[in-house]
Amino acid sequence: MTIDRKAAITAYKERKTIAGIYVVRCAASGQAWVGQAPNLETIQNRIWFSLRQGSHTCSSLQATWNTQGEAGLSFGECERLEDEESAYVRNALLKERLLHWRDELKAEAI
Repeated sequence: MTIDRKAAITAYKERKTIAGIYVVRCAASGQAWVGQAPNLETIQNRIWFSLRQGSHTCSSLQATWNTQGEAGLSFGECERLEDEESAYVRNALLKERLLHWRDELKAEAI
């Protein structure tokens, strides 16, 4: 049992994460919000959790959630970044691509 647990922990620590840019959209209002994440696979859960709690830091997104509810918002990926060796390079690239997608989608940053 402990060998399986140790193997699972090791596999979790060694897993590859996919960094990138995501968008949250409101179909009713046409609003969009874009953000960057070091792990695209987990960011939606984090955002939806904070919205359910009423504690998201983006007030306009929280207000839209409060009026439209979960069904009124959708989550999507804009862009996945190539795996970078350096966290510094990855973070700089995320910032650059976030600005691009904000302009492209005429969206507010999260």
